[in-house]
Amino acid sequence: MALATIGGRPVLILKEGTTRTRGEEARRTNIMAARAIADAVRTTLGPKGMDKMIVDSLGDITVSNDGATILQEMEVAHPAAKIMVNLAKAQDKEVGDGTTTAVVLAGELLAEAENLLNKNIHPTIIIDGYEKALRFVEEELDKLAVPVDPNDEDMLRRVAETSMSSKLVRGARAKLAEVAVKAVKSVAERQGDRTVVDIDNVKIVKKKGEGLAETEFIRGVVLDKEVVHRDMPKTVRDAKIALLNLSLEVKKPEIDVEVQISTPQELRAFIDQETKMLQEKVEKIASTGANVVFCQKGIDEVAQHFLAKKGILAVRRVSEKDMRRLERATGGRIINNLDDLSPEHLGSAGLVEERKIGEDRMVFVQECKDPKAVSILIRGGADTILDEAERGIKDALYVVRNVVEDQKVVYGGGAIQLELARRLRDHAERFGGKEQLAIEAFANALESIPRTLAENAGMDSVDVLVQLRKKHAEGATDYGVDPVEGRIASMKELEVIDTFRGVKNSVSSATETAILIIKTDDIIAAKPYEKKEKKKEEEEEEEGKEGSKFEF
Repeated sequence: MALATIGGRPVLILKEGTTRTRGEEARRTNIMAARAIADAVRTTLGPKGMDKMIVDSLGDITVSNDGATILQEMEVAHPAAKIMVNLAKAQDKEVGDGTTTAVVLAGELLAEAENLLNKNIHPTIIIDGYEKALRFVEEELDKLAVPVDPNDEDMLRRVAETSMSSKLVRGARAKLAEVAVKAVKSVAERQGDRTVVDIDNVKIVKKKGEGLAETEFIRGVVLDKEVVHRDMPKTVRDAKIALLNLSLEVKKPEIDVEVQISTPQELRAFIDQETKMLQEKVEKIASTGANVVFCQKGIDEVAQHFLAKKGILAVRRVSEKDMRRLERATGGRIINNLDDLSPEHLGSAGLVEERKIGEDRMVFVQECKDPKAVSILIRGGADTILDEAERGIKDALYVVRNVVEDQKVVYGGGAIQLELARRLRDHAERFGGKEQLAIEAFANALESIPRTLAENAGMDSVDVLVQLRKKHAEGATDYGVDPVEGRIASMKELEVIDTFRGVKNSVSSATETAILIIKTDDIIAAKPYEKKEKKKEEEEEEEGKEGSKFEF
């Protein structure tokens, strides 16, 4: 691409095939693409939101109204659209909920910015206004947050139910919320003066069959594995568990070794020696009092036989992640060398048993004392329901974790966004000129959340906003949209609760994303990569067409 000339000759800076869009056109193209992504998920917001069906290139179908899932499954090409997808991914990873809210808010901030750009307001002024508005909103959000007791399980359940109220599984949200609260409370740990929850310590297992109401919380770990030998016990009470990161097999030499055997007696002696080595390993395990063995690597058939004779239940090829969970659940210690195994390294569980769930056999390690790793077994009639239930459970786990760690909440139903918008408009009056317009535009964007909730419920959004503004001006800051009944109501009385972290993160990440897109005025796109095989196929097709001209 020629960007300059010297003596009338063009100077090529970019590779051939590179495209470039600059100035106002680049900015408007980016805003249009980002708003298209926001519009795609807007109708999924709230308990009356619609679902989306995404069919990928392989024909696999995903039905969901989870913002992060929808955007991850969509194969977007435009760079600005990909930025919006990354916004949803970041919100999902950091907070676990509020992805649709963040994307809708970013889309509204860009729509408001476009209106200001049409009035010839410079992008820098808009960005400055948005940044000042964000700082004010974050300060006010701290003031509006309601402190809660992290041990108040009723409050935690209400938060979990709110997060699932817009999901396909909302009919079973009471049961799933109860399970999520138990799981988070089990794995929560005190670190100094704060409580920390690692959601990785909650294992989610999905098995088709029965209904969502049969979803179980297990105080321990569920392994999608079978007991390795049919003669082993399938149920062990008061289990003493050995966790082994080693193979119960005869080690093969690191270099190729040739063993010459000339007589049957020598062969017998060779096999007997291998058997003796494996028997010694099993004797060592049994001498510690272990009656259950979980092995990260393989278990030889001969070793399985000896373990069965000792009445030891064994499972092999357990994943590293599950071994860590077993360690935290049972209080045992993973051993890398069998010589180091001793009774104090054994974990314990009230019950270890193999059960048949659906068509599969699974091993349950449960009734652990104060486990710091637990499991949730989700049941459902179809794969689509199971997948959506998993997404709902994950959202619930994350929001409960947020409340336990932050110890404060805000009211949902768009109540918090409308109150922030009202206070922001009052704050904007302190500024003069065009910056005030940008701050007021930010307030308009915040109101898009209650407006969208009303629209998705079939309500008159203008009438709803007018009524809510009147209520909030009178001091009823907990009033929001009740899409189920089609009215405005007190979110405090309806127990519709949002997490402080979710709202704060959605506003800040949406603002940062909108600013990034507004600030971009140049798109330099390299020529798409083409595979040689594709080119070759096209050439062969062309040759075929040429040859067909001469056929009679």
